[in-house]
Amino acid sequence: MTTAAAPPAPPSRALRVLRPLAALAQLAAIGVAGTAVFTTLVTLLTTGVGLAPVIGLGLPLLLAFVYGLWLTGWLEYARVEGLYDLGLPSLAPRSSGRAGFGGWLRTVWLQFIDGRMWRGVAHAAISTVLGLVALSLVGVLASGVALLFAPLYATGEVAVAQSWFRVPVDAAVLVGVFAVLVPAALLVGIALLHGILVRAILVPSREAQLEEAARTAGVQREGAVRASELERTRIERDLHDGVQPRLVSVGMTLGLAQQKIDDDPDAAKALLAEAHTSTKAAITELRQLARGIHASVLDDRGLDAALSALAARSHVPVSLDVRVDARCSRTAEAAVYFAIAESLTNAAKHSRAAECRVVVRHRDDHTLWARVEDNGVGGARVIAGGGLDGIRNRITAAGGTTRLDSPAGGPTALEVSVPCAS
Repeated sequence: MTTAAAPPAPPSRALRVLRPLAALAQLAAIGVAGTAVFTTLVTLLTTGVGLAPVIGLGLPLLLAFVYGLWLTGWLEYARVEGLYDLGLPSLAPRSSGRAGFGGWLRTVWLQFIDGRMWRGVAHAAISTVLGLVALSLVGVLASGVALLFAPLYATGEVAVAQSWFRVPVDAAVLVGVFAVLVPAALLVGIALLHGILVRAILVPSREAQLEEAARTAGVQREGAVRASELERTRIERDLHDGVQPRLVSVGMTLGLAQQKIDDDPDAAKALLAEAHTSTKAAITELRQLARGIHASVLDDRGLDAALSALAARSHVPVSLDVRVDARCSRTAEAAVYFAIAESLTNAAKHSRAAECRVVVRHRDDHTLWARVEDNGVGGARVIAGGGLDGIRNRITAAGGTTRLDSPAGGPTALEVSVPCAS
């Protein structure tokens, strides 16, 4: 059972004062950098559209435009989160989850229509405009400060702001007061407006949060139901095709031994030995089946030890690289363990791989990430009811994501990521 995170502590008085100043400093930098960024993006778009009919020469430019938008949105979310600490999740790249060129095109399209990305880009554009205005106001404020001290160093008329107007020395202090107070007030207003726009554009509304939570819960519930159905089907299949026939065979062998025990003791002994061997094989299959349902070593010694035991039993040589510095929830660890186990089973059955590499990391964003790669023939696809479908449903039920890359000719790589508190 996971406990809810404690609400963030209210900002101190010093932080409430410094945050608008930091916002103004960032806006001033964005006013300069944002102009260059959006000029570049517009150039990529117009040039890419213009050159697209020319044997597709504009397509790489359009691709750079899409991921330039994503990078702009990602930086804006990171900047705002660092400034206001609103608990905004970082912008993640979209993926169709499909292999091949068609899957890649769909990934690019999903990235282009990502609403969160566009909100980040829109906020970056607004911040650029506010930054340019803030820079202009800073220039006026600096001129006002110069006017305040004009009687100390000037006579006659004083040229201000590149001589776009001139002020007599006698009126310099009065004009300077207005030229300081008005821009300063406007700068404070811009800082406050920036905070309001952040919450209006980037922070989802309560209704949107509830809708997203309901949608996520529905997807996870559907994945859990589907995963349980596939697991039940697998258990039934393994029992019906493996253990059950073997136990039936043991029963028949024992029956034959019983018939021969008086007339042909030697044959009866041979049959009993055969039944004993079959019984041990059935026990082994039942242990493997139980281990497939749940690995007890996972609870006792953690994911690293469980994966080491899994790699030792694999028919394909496995290179294991696990760096997990803390325990995650039982659900998260079980989902990742299941994904790796099923991937190694698929590699042994279908890929004709000579070796596999398994990498597991506990990432800074509190997710458990794993990658399984084999050097087989590739061409793996998600088929309803198949092993990869089971992995996807199991990971989805745990609130995670999967990514499959398996071009024809190999290699095949499966990446899974699950929240540690799932």
